[in-house]
Amino acid sequence: MQFIKPDININFIGKRRIAFLGSLAVIAISIVSLVAKGGPTYGIDFAGGTVVQVKFTNGIQPEGIKNALRSLDLGITSVQGFGERKEHEFLIRAAKSTEALESLASEIKRLLEATYPQNKAEVRRVEMVGPKVGKDLREKALLAMFSALLFIVVYISGRFELKWMVSIVMASCLIATLFVFAKFGMSIPILIIIAVLVTLALSFYLKLKFAMGAIVALIHDVLITVGVFSLTNKEFTLPIIAALLTIIGYSLNDTIIVFDRIRENSRKYHRQAYELIINRSINETLSRTLLTSLTTLVVVIALFVLGGGIIHDFAFALIVGVIIGTYSSIYVASPVLIIWEQTMKKPIGKTRKRRR
Repeated sequence: MQFIKPDININFIGKRRIAFLGSLAVIAISIVSLVAKGGPTYGIDFAGGTVVQVKFTNGIQPEGIKNALRSLDLGITSVQGFGERKEHEFLIRAAKSTEALESLASEIKRLLEATYPQNKAEVRRVEMVGPKVGKDLREKALLAMFSALLFIVVYISGRFELKWMVSIVMASCLIATLFVFAKFGMSIPILIIIAVLVTLALSFYLKLKFAMGAIVALIHDVLITVGVFSLTNKEFTLPIIAALLTIIGYSLNDTIIVFDRIRENSRKYHRQAYELIINRSINETLSRTLLTSLTTLVVVIALFVLGGGIIHDFAFALIVGVIIGTYSSIYVASPVLIIWEQTMKKPIGKTRKRRR
């Protein structure tokens, strides 16, 4: 199936500076939002505490629920609507946790019905995560993202530049660097930032341009997705980490398709300017890119609309990630290769011409 003409020639690369400025602006807004709010808003999975889902037969105000449960001394932080308004469901989040979940559910039901006897309450679920467990889950989630980054660097370097040993050495250096910094008691988020910076520096030093392009695109995608969550005040939970890892995989897959065509066309049209080769490659893979993105979006939007409140945020993250991932494979990953060539001042066409 192909709904885009094979000979289409859109000047994507000519608009790369505008795209870079737009990306930098969105990333800057995301970082400012995260700094202003003291980081992402962690859900119960990472922050610890208690969450209770309650359904009422009639409408009720969140403040009324909070006042009715004040005697429990759970440290209720928020009461917000859950799902559609006509369902009269609410999520109650509390900073404190308790092991007596069954008795807590009964006590919540009793207090709510005592305060609002005409409004029957049903406690649909009670979840509790201790603060230590939440911290461990947060660190493991970050380590999972770092592991994904590590394997991506190794694969991209070996796949496109045939430098398997160099990429393995780089991964070893990266692990060793993190191990040294970890000895100083640095937190996992700081270690991840160090890992990203070291990865970019090593990619530049070892001349792994495809790896650098892929990493920059992935950092771009994750930062913007996290920033959107911060701007919309959505919580970070384990499903959202799963969504971020899915986004990384999706974006990388899209980037690999474009990179593969760039490598083929670099051999086929080696006398042409590198910018023209990259623009041709993006256009040639555009039909496949858009078909994949649109079909994926149809499924994810269906999950977002019909999936219910439990997976609402997960589907929202995937929608943002698919859109940003498609954009980055065209306007971020590929143009990074041009910046690399301009920095090194060794255009591929001329270099290969001299060798021949």
